[in-house]
Amino acid sequence: MKINELRTPCYVIDEGKLTENLLILNGVMRRTGARILLAQKAFSAFYEYPLIGRYLSGTTASGLFEARLAHEEMGKENHVFCPAFLPQEMDELVEICDHIVFNSVSQYLLHREKIERADKKISVGLRINPECSTQEGHEIYDPCAPGSRLGIRREALDRAIENGLDLSRIEGFHFHTLCEQDSDALETTLVAVEEKFGDLLYGLKWLNMGGGHHITRADYDIERLERCITHMRDKYDLEIYLEPGEAVALDAGYLETTVLDIVENNGIKILILDTSAACHMPDVLEMPYRPPLMDSGMPGEKKYTYRLSSCTCLAGDVIGDYSFDKEIKTGDRLRFCDMAIYSMVKNDTFNGMPLPDIAVMDENKDCKVIRRFEYEDSGVWRGRSGLQFGEKSFPRREGRNAACAGKMGGGNQEERTAGQGQILAPHLGQPHSGGDRTETGGNI
Repeated sequence: MKINELRTPCYVIDEGKLTENLLILNGVMRRTGARILLAQKAFSAFYEYPLIGRYLSGTTASGLFEARLAHEEMGKENHVFCPAFLPQEMDELVEICDHIVFNSVSQYLLHREKIERADKKISVGLRINPECSTQEGHEIYDPCAPGSRLGIRREALDRAIENGLDLSRIEGFHFHTLCEQDSDALETTLVAVEEKFGDLLYGLKWLNMGGGHHITRADYDIERLERCITHMRDKYDLEIYLEPGEAVALDAGYLETTVLDIVENNGIKILILDTSAACHMPDVLEMPYRPPLMDSGMPGEKKYTYRLSSCTCLAGDVIGDYSFDKEIKTGDRLRFCDMAIYSMVKNDTFNGMPLPDIAVMDENKDCKVIRRFEYEDSGVWRGRSGLQFGEKSFPRREGRNAACAGKMGGGNQEERTAGQGQILAPHLGQPHSGGDRTETGGNI
Protein backbone atom coordinates (compact mmCIF):
# COMPACT_ATOMS: atom_id res chain seq x y z
CA MET A 1 0.00 0.00 0.00
CA LYS A 2 1.29 3.47 -0.90
CA ILE A 3 0.82 6.56 1.21
CA ASN A 4 -1.90 8.01 -1.03
CA GLU A 5 -3.93 4.82 -0.55
CA LEU A 6 -4.20 5.16 3.23
CA ARG A 7 -7.46 6.33 4.72
CA THR A 8 -7.26 9.74 6.35
CA PRO A 9 -6.43 11.20 8.73
CA CYS A 10 -3.31 9.09 9.16
CA TYR A 11 0.13 9.56 10.69
CA VAL A 12 2.86 7.92 8.64
CA ILE A 13 6.24 7.16 10.23
CA ASP A 14 9.03 7.26 7.66
CA GLU A 15 11.40 4.47 8.73
CA GLY A 16 14.06 5.46 6.20
CA LYS A 17 14.35 8.96 7.63
CA LEU A 18 14.11 7.63 11.19
CA THR A 19 17.10 5.38 10.51
CA GLU A 20 19.06 8.30 9.02
CA ASN A 21 18.52 10.27 12.23
CA LEU A 22 19.55 7.34 14.39
CA LEU A 23 22.77 6.87 12.43
CA ILE A 24 23.70 10.52 13.05
CA LEU A 25 23.02 10.20 16.78
CA ASN A 26 24.90 6.91 16.98
CA GLY A 27 27.87 8.60 15.30
CA VAL A 28 27.98 11.21 18.07
CA MET A 29 27.91 8.41 20.63
CA ARG A 30 30.77 6.52 18.98
CA ARG A 31 33.01 9.56 18.60
CA THR A 32 32.49 11.04 22.08
CA GLY A 33 31.49 8.17 24.33
CA ALA A 34 28.30 10.02 25.27
CA ARG A 35 25.14 8.05 25.90
CA ILE A 36 22.06 9.26 24.01
CA LEU A 37 18.54 8.47 25.18
CA LEU A 38 15.20 8.77 23.42
CA ALA A 39 13.01 11.36 25.15
CA GLN A 40 9.68 9.57 24.94
CA LYS A 41 7.68 12.71 25.55
CA ALA A 42 8.44 13.70 21.94
CA PHE A 43 8.11 10.31 20.24
CA SER A 44 6.61 7.21 21.86
CA ALA A 45 5.72 4.98 18.92
CA PHE A 46 6.94 1.80 20.59
CA TYR A 47 6.51 -0.18 17.38
CA GLU A 48 9.85 1.42 16.46
CA TYR A 49 11.57 0.79 19.82
CA PRO A 50 13.43 -2.32 18.60
CA LEU A 51 14.86 -0.21 15.75
CA ILE A 52 15.72 2.72 18.02
CA GLY A 53 17.29 0.39 20.58
CA ARG A 54 19.83 -0.79 18.00
CA TYR A 55 21.33 2.70 17.83
CA LEU A 56 20.68 4.49 21.16
CA SER A 57 21.51 3.72 24.79
CA GLY A 58 17.95 3.70 26.05
CA THR A 59 15.14 6.07 26.96
CA THR A 60 14.15 8.78 29.35
CA ALA A 61 10.67 9.10 30.81
CA SER A 62 8.61 11.93 32.25
CA GLY A 63 6.65 9.73 34.62
CA LEU A 64 5.65 6.23 35.57
CA PHE A 65 3.74 5.27 32.44
CA GLU A 66 6.57 6.24 30.09
CA ALA A 67 9.04 4.45 32.34
CA ARG A 68 6.89 1.31 32.16
CA LEU A 69 6.68 1.61 28.42
CA ALA A 70 10.47 1.83 28.09
CA HIS A 71 11.00 -1.08 30.46
CA GLU A 72 8.55 -3.32 28.64
CA GLU A 73 9.20 -2.35 25.03
CA MET A 74 12.90 -1.47 24.79
CA GLY A 75 14.58 -2.92 27.86
CA LYS A 76 17.73 -0.78 27.80
CA GLU A 77 18.79 2.10 30.08
CA ASN A 78 15.68 3.55 31.67
CA HIS A 79 15.85 7.08 33.12
CA VAL A 80 13.00 9.06 34.65
CA PHE A 81 12.46 12.66 35.71
CA CYS A 82 9.27 14.24 37.01
CA PRO A 83 8.67 17.52 38.88
CA ALA A 84 7.14 15.44 41.68
CA PHE A 85 6.58 11.71 42.21
CA LEU A 86 3.72 10.06 44.07
CA PRO A 87 4.81 7.61 46.79
CA GLN A 88 2.99 4.73 45.08
CA GLU A 89 4.73 5.56 41.80
CA MET A 90 8.13 5.32 43.43
CA ASP A 91 7.32 1.76 44.55
CA GLU A 92 7.32 0.69 40.91
CA LEU A 93 9.95 3.11 39.60
CA VAL A 94 12.65 1.69 41.87
CA GLU A 95 12.02 -1.71 40.29
CA ILE A 96 12.28 -0.66 36.63
CA CYS A 97 14.48 2.47 36.42
CA ASP A 98 18.26 2.88 36.34
CA HIS A 99 18.43 6.66 36.90
CA ILE A 100 15.90 8.66 38.90
CA VAL A 101 16.25 12.45 38.75
CA PHE A 102 14.55 14.71 41.28
CA ASN A 103 13.39 18.25 40.72
CA SER A 104 13.93 19.37 44.31
CA VAL A 105 15.87 18.37 47.40
CA SER A 106 12.61 17.83 49.27
CA GLN A 107 11.47 15.29 46.66
CA TYR A 108 14.76 13.44 46.97
CA LEU A 109 14.54 13.33 50.76
CA LEU A 110 10.93 12.13 50.58
CA HIS A 111 11.80 9.14 48.39
CA ARG A 112 15.40 8.46 49.47
CA GLU A 113 14.58 5.56 51.76
CA LYS A 114 12.72 3.63 49.05
CA ILE A 115 15.63 4.08 46.66
CA GLU A 116 18.17 2.90 49.22
CA ARG A 117 16.04 -0.14 50.08
CA ALA A 118 15.54 -1.09 46.41
CA ASP A 119 16.73 -4.50 45.20
CA LYS A 120 18.79 -2.87 42.42
CA LYS A 121 21.34 -0.08 42.27
CA ILE A 122 19.71 3.17 41.24
CA SER A 123 21.72 6.21 40.28
CA VAL A 124 20.18 9.34 41.80
CA GLY A 125 20.40 12.76 40.20
CA LEU A 126 19.18 16.28 40.84
CA ARG A 127 17.91 18.62 38.17
CA ILE A 128 19.70 21.95 38.35
CA ASN A 129 18.63 25.30 36.98
CA PRO A 130 21.61 27.23 35.57
CA GLU A 131 19.35 30.30 35.15
CA CYS A 132 20.46 30.77 31.57
CA SER A 133 17.74 31.35 28.98
CA THR A 134 18.96 31.01 25.40
CA GLN A 135 15.70 31.04 23.47
CA GLU A 136 13.20 33.65 22.36
CA GLY A 137 9.56 33.28 21.45
CA HIS A 138 8.97 29.88 23.09
CA GLU A 139 8.28 30.96 26.66
CA ILE A 140 6.11 27.89 27.25
CA TYR A 141 9.24 25.78 26.67
CA ASP A 142 11.73 27.87 28.67
CA PRO A 143 12.59 26.08 31.94
CA CYS A 144 15.06 28.80 32.91
CA ALA A 145 12.58 31.67 32.86
CA PRO A 146 12.31 33.69 36.09
CA GLY A 147 9.99 31.92 38.49
CA SER A 148 10.41 28.54 36.79
CA ARG A 149 9.36 25.49 38.81
CA LEU A 150 11.92 23.30 37.05
CA GLY A 151 15.37 22.68 38.46
CA ILE A 152 17.25 23.67 41.62
CA ARG A 153 19.03 27.02 41.70
CA ARG A 154 22.50 27.12 43.24
CA GLU A 155 21.24 29.28 46.09
CA ALA A 156 18.65 26.64 47.04
CA LEU A 157 21.18 23.82 46.74
CA ASP A 158 23.66 25.62 49.01
CA ARG A 159 20.93 26.15 51.58
CA ALA A 160 20.11 22.44 51.52
CA ILE A 161 23.78 21.50 51.96
CA GLU A 162 24.03 23.85 54.95
CA ASN A 163 20.98 22.09 56.40
CA GLY A 164 22.62 18.68 56.15
CA LEU A 165 22.09 17.39 52.59
CA ASP A 166 24.62 14.62 51.93
CA LEU A 167 25.66 15.37 48.36
CA SER A 168 27.83 12.24 48.27
CA ARG A 169 24.66 10.21 47.71
CA ILE A 170 23.92 12.19 44.54
CA GLU A 171 25.67 10.74 41.51
CA GLY A 172 24.68 13.19 38.81
CA PHE A 173 23.23 16.53 37.77
CA HIS A 174 20.66 17.02 35.05
CA PHE A 175 19.74 20.20 33.21
CA HIS A 176 17.35 20.87 30.37
CA THR A 177 17.42 24.38 28.96
CA LEU A 178 17.09 24.09 25.19
CA CYS A 179 14.24 23.87 22.68
CA GLU A 180 14.90 23.11 19.00
CA GLN A 181 18.32 24.80 19.24
CA ASP A 182 21.82 24.51 17.81
CA SER A 183 24.93 23.65 19.81
CA ASP A 184 25.86 27.31 20.28
CA ALA A 185 23.01 27.50 22.82
CA LEU A 186 24.42 24.46 24.61
CA GLU A 187 27.86 26.07 24.67
CA THR A 188 26.37 29.19 26.27
CA THR A 189 24.47 27.08 28.80
CA LEU A 190 27.58 25.13 29.79
CA VAL A 191 29.37 28.37 30.68
CA ALA A 192 26.55 29.11 33.13
CA VAL A 193 26.58 25.52 34.45
CA GLU A 194 30.29 25.71 35.15
CA GLU A 195 30.06 29.15 36.75
CA LYS A 196 27.27 28.15 39.12
CA PHE A 197 27.87 24.42 39.71
CA GLY A 198 31.40 23.66 38.44
CA ASP A 199 32.91 23.10 41.90
CA LEU A 200 30.31 20.40 42.58
CA LEU A 201 30.75 18.57 39.28
CA TYR A 202 34.09 17.06 40.34
CA GLY A 203 32.36 14.85 42.87
CA LEU A 204 29.78 13.43 40.46
CA LYS A 205 29.69 10.42 38.14
CA TRP A 206 27.55 11.82 35.33
CA LEU A 207 26.06 14.94 33.77
CA ASN A 208 22.83 14.81 31.76
CA MET A 209 22.55 17.73 29.31
CA GLY A 210 18.85 17.13 28.68
CA GLY A 211 17.07 17.59 25.37
CA GLY A 212 16.22 20.30 22.88
CA HIS A 213 19.33 19.54 20.81
CA HIS A 214 18.36 19.57 17.11
CA ILE A 215 21.28 17.31 16.26
CA THR A 216 19.77 15.78 13.11
CA ARG A 217 18.81 19.12 11.54
CA ALA A 218 20.76 19.72 8.33
CA ASP A 219 22.49 22.89 9.56
CA TYR A 220 23.23 21.72 13.11
CA ASP A 221 26.86 22.14 14.20
CA ILE A 222 27.73 18.61 15.35
CA GLU A 223 31.45 19.36 15.72
CA ARG A 224 30.73 22.04 18.33
CA LEU A 225 28.38 19.66 20.16
CA GLU A 226 31.14 17.07 20.32
CA ARG A 227 33.59 19.66 21.64
CA CYS A 228 31.09 20.53 24.38
CA ILE A 229 30.69 16.87 25.31
CA THR A 230 34.41 16.10 25.40
CA HIS A 231 35.18 19.28 27.37
CA MET A 232 32.76 18.38 30.17
CA ARG A 233 33.73 14.72 30.04
CA ASP A 234 37.47 15.30 30.28
CA LYS A 235 37.54 18.26 32.65
CA TYR A 236 35.27 16.74 35.28
CA ASP A 237 35.73 13.00 34.55
CA LEU A 238 32.00 12.59 33.91
CA GLU A 239 29.88 10.27 31.86
CA ILE A 240 27.77 12.48 29.57
CA TYR A 241 24.13 11.88 28.70
CA LEU A 242 21.95 13.59 26.11
CA GLU A 243 18.24 12.94 25.83
CA PRO A 244 16.89 14.42 22.57
CA GLY A 245 13.33 13.71 21.52
CA GLU A 246 12.79 15.70 18.36
CA ALA A 247 16.21 14.84 16.94
CA VAL A 248 15.34 11.14 16.93
CA ALA A 249 12.30 11.49 14.68
CA LEU A 250 12.84 14.93 13.09
CA ASP A 251 11.24 15.05 9.62
CA ALA A 252 10.44 11.35 9.95
CA GLY A 253 6.67 11.49 9.71
CA TYR A 254 3.67 12.84 7.82
CA LEU A 255 0.03 13.52 8.51
CA GLU A 256 -2.21 12.67 5.57
CA THR A 257 -5.48 14.59 5.45
CA THR A 258 -8.42 15.10 3.10
CA VAL A 259 -10.31 18.29 2.20
CA LEU A 260 -13.93 17.76 3.28
CA ASP A 261 -15.37 21.12 2.27
CA ILE A 262 -14.47 24.63 1.13
CA VAL A 263 -16.22 27.69 2.58
CA GLU A 264 -15.64 31.39 2.03
CA ASN A 265 -15.86 34.28 4.48
CA ASN A 266 -14.87 37.88 3.80
CA GLY A 267 -12.93 36.89 0.71
CA ILE A 268 -10.98 34.13 2.48
CA LYS A 269 -11.33 30.60 1.09
CA ILE A 270 -11.22 28.13 3.96
CA LEU A 271 -10.50 24.42 3.65
CA ILE A 272 -12.28 22.17 6.15
CA LEU A 273 -9.97 19.19 6.75
CA ASP A 274 -10.52 15.85 8.48
CA THR A 275 -7.65 16.67 10.83
CA SER A 276 -7.35 19.26 13.59
CA ALA A 277 -4.72 21.54 15.06
CA ALA A 278 -6.31 21.33 18.52
CA CYS A 279 -6.55 17.51 18.51
CA HIS A 280 -3.76 16.29 16.25
CA MET A 281 -1.04 18.97 16.25
CA PRO A 282 -1.60 21.14 19.34
CA ASP A 283 1.80 22.87 19.09
CA VAL A 284 0.30 24.81 16.18
CA LEU A 285 -1.80 26.65 18.77
CA GLU A 286 0.51 26.40 21.80
CA MET A 287 3.87 27.64 20.47
CA PRO A 288 2.54 28.83 17.94
CA TYR A 289 3.90 26.75 15.09
CA ARG A 290 3.31 26.62 11.33
CA PRO A 291 3.63 23.01 10.19
CA PRO A 292 5.28 22.40 6.82
CA LEU A 293 2.89 21.32 4.09
CA MET A 294 4.08 19.53 0.98
CA ASP A 295 3.76 21.40 -2.35
CA SER A 296 2.67 24.65 -0.70
CA GLY A 297 4.02 28.15 -0.12
CA MET A 298 3.46 31.16 2.08
CA PRO A 299 0.22 33.15 1.64
CA GLY A 300 0.29 34.91 -1.75
CA GLU A 301 3.49 33.17 -2.83
CA LYS A 302 1.62 30.87 -5.20
CA LYS A 303 -1.51 31.51 -7.28
CA TYR A 304 -4.16 30.13 -4.91
CA THR A 305 -4.21 30.93 -1.18
CA TYR A 306 -6.37 29.09 1.35
CA ARG A 307 -6.85 29.02 5.11
CA LEU A 308 -6.58 25.49 6.47
CA SER A 309 -8.90 24.57 9.30
CA SER A 310 -10.58 21.65 10.99
CA CYS A 311 -14.01 20.14 11.33
CA THR A 312 -14.15 20.71 15.10
CA CYS A 313 -16.46 23.36 16.51
CA LEU A 314 -13.59 25.36 18.00
CA ALA A 315 -13.53 28.65 16.10
CA GLY A 316 -9.78 29.02 16.54
CA ASP A 317 -8.93 25.52 15.32
CA VAL A 318 -7.00 26.95 12.39
CA ILE A 319 -3.72 25.54 11.10
CA GLY A 320 -2.69 28.53 8.98
CA ASP A 321 -2.74 30.14 5.54
CA TYR A 322 -1.00 28.37 2.65
CA SER A 323 -0.77 28.92 -1.10
CA PHE A 324 -0.76 26.41 -3.96
CA ASP A 325 0.04 26.32 -7.66
CA LYS A 326 -3.34 24.76 -8.48
CA GLU A 327 -6.85 25.25 -7.21
CA ILE A 328 -7.78 22.98 -4.32
CA LYS A 329 -10.99 20.97 -4.56
CA THR A 330 -13.11 18.97 -2.14
CA GLY A 331 -11.68 15.46 -1.87
CA ASP A 332 -8.08 16.52 -2.49
CA ARG A 333 -5.42 15.16 -0.13
CA LEU A 334 -2.84 17.27 1.65
CA ARG A 335 0.29 16.07 3.40
CA PHE A 336 1.77 17.77 6.46
CA CYS A 337 5.44 17.07 7.13
CA ASP A 338 7.51 16.65 10.31
CA MET A 339 4.56 14.99 12.01
CA ALA A 340 6.30 12.22 13.95
CA ILE A 341 7.34 14.43 16.88
CA TYR A 342 4.98 15.99 19.42
CA SER A 343 1.98 14.84 17.40
CA MET A 344 0.93 11.28 18.23
CA VAL A 345 1.98 11.81 21.85
CA LYS A 346 -0.27 14.87 22.24
CA ASN A 347 -3.48 13.69 20.58
CA ASP A 348 -6.91 13.94 22.12
CA THR A 349 -10.53 13.34 21.14
CA PHE A 350 -11.93 16.79 21.89
CA ASN A 351 -15.23 17.33 20.09
CA GLY A 352 -15.40 13.61 19.41
CA MET A 353 -12.63 13.86 16.81
CA PRO A 354 -11.34 10.42 15.81
CA LEU A 355 -7.70 9.65 16.47
CA PRO A 356 -5.74 9.34 13.20
CA ASP A 357 -4.59 5.92 12.07
CA ILE A 358 -0.87 5.20 12.48
CA ALA A 359 1.10 3.67 9.62
CA VAL A 360 4.77 3.02 8.90
CA MET A 361 6.46 3.53 5.56
CA ASP A 362 9.50 1.40 4.81
CA GLU A 363 12.52 2.36 2.73
CA ASN A 364 10.70 1.20 -0.41
CA LYS A 365 7.85 3.66 0.32
CA ASP A 366 5.46 0.81 1.09
CA CYS A 367 3.05 1.55 3.94
CA LYS A 368 1.48 -0.66 6.57
CA VAL A 369 -1.18 0.38 9.07
CA ILE A 370 -0.03 -0.59 12.57
CA ARG A 371 -2.85 0.99 14.57
CA ARG A 372 -6.40 1.89 13.66
CA PHE A 373 -8.72 3.71 16.04
CA GLU A 374 -12.46 3.35 16.12
CA TYR A 375 -15.42 4.51 18.18
CA GLU A 376 -14.39 2.31 21.11
CA ASP A 377 -11.15 4.25 21.47
CA SER A 378 -12.78 7.67 21.79
CA GLY A 379 -13.61 9.53 24.94
CA VAL A 380 -17.30 9.69 24.01
CA TRP A 381 -17.90 5.94 23.93
CA ARG A 382 -20.35 4.44 26.43
CA GLY A 383 -19.49 0.81 26.90
CA ARG A 384 -21.79 -1.91 28.13
CA SER A 385 -19.64 -4.03 30.41
CA GLY A 386 -16.40 -3.89 32.35
CA LEU A 387 -14.96 -1.18 34.57
CA GLN A 388 -17.74 0.94 36.06
CA PHE A 389 -17.49 4.70 36.30
CA GLY A 390 -20.71 6.09 37.72
CA GLU A 391 -23.40 4.99 35.31
CA LYS A 392 -20.85 4.70 32.51
CA SER A 393 -19.08 1.47 31.72
CA PHE A 394 -15.77 0.86 30.01
CA PRO A 395 -14.42 -2.51 28.87
CA ARG A 396 -11.49 -3.91 30.73
CA ARG A 397 -8.66 -5.32 28.63
CA GLU A 398 -6.76 -8.31 29.90
CA GLY A 399 -3.00 -8.51 30.14
CA ARG A 400 -0.34 -6.17 31.40
CA ASN A 401 -1.70 -3.27 29.40
CA ALA A 402 -3.96 -2.81 26.48
CA ALA A 403 -1.28 -1.21 24.34
CA CYS A 404 0.38 -4.60 24.14
CA ALA A 405 -2.73 -6.47 23.06
CA GLY A 406 -1.19 -7.49 19.77
CA LYS A 407 1.87 -8.93 21.50
CA MET A 408 -0.27 -11.18 23.65
CA GLY A 409 -2.17 -12.58 20.68
CA GLY A 410 -5.79 -12.48 19.75
CA GLY A 411 -7.84 -9.99 17.82
CA ASN A 412 -7.35 -8.45 14.42
CA GLN A 413 -5.97 -5.00 13.78
CA GLU A 414 -9.30 -3.31 14.33
CA GLU A 415 -9.94 -5.19 17.56
CA ARG A 416 -6.70 -4.18 19.23
CA THR A 417 -8.02 -1.10 20.95
CA ALA A 418 -6.46 1.00 23.68
CA GLY A 419 -8.84 0.25 26.53
CA GLN A 420 -7.74 0.85 30.09
CA GLY A 421 -4.40 0.47 31.78
CA GLN A 422 -1.93 2.33 29.57
CA ILE A 423 -2.86 5.94 29.09
CA LEU A 424 -0.27 6.34 26.36
CA ALA A 425 -1.80 3.59 24.26
CA PRO A 426 -4.01 5.67 21.92
CA HIS A 427 -1.03 7.55 20.59
CA LEU A 428 1.66 4.96 20.24
CA GLY A 429 0.90 2.42 17.57
CA GLN A 430 0.83 -1.34 17.75
CA PRO A 431 3.80 -3.18 19.28
CA HIS A 432 6.14 -5.03 16.99
CA SER A 433 5.57 -8.76 17.02
CA GLY A 434 9.11 -9.86 16.27
CA GLY A 435 10.44 -10.81 12.87
CA ASP A 436 13.88 -9.62 11.92
CA ARG A 437 13.69 -6.41 13.92
CA THR A 438 15.13 -7.62 17.21
CA GLU A 439 17.13 -6.13 20.02
CA THR A 440 20.86 -6.35 19.33
CA GLY A 441 22.19 -4.46 22.32
CA GLY A 442 24.99 -1.94 22.21
CA ASN A 443 25.74 0.42 19.38
CA ILE A 444 26.08 -0.22 15.68
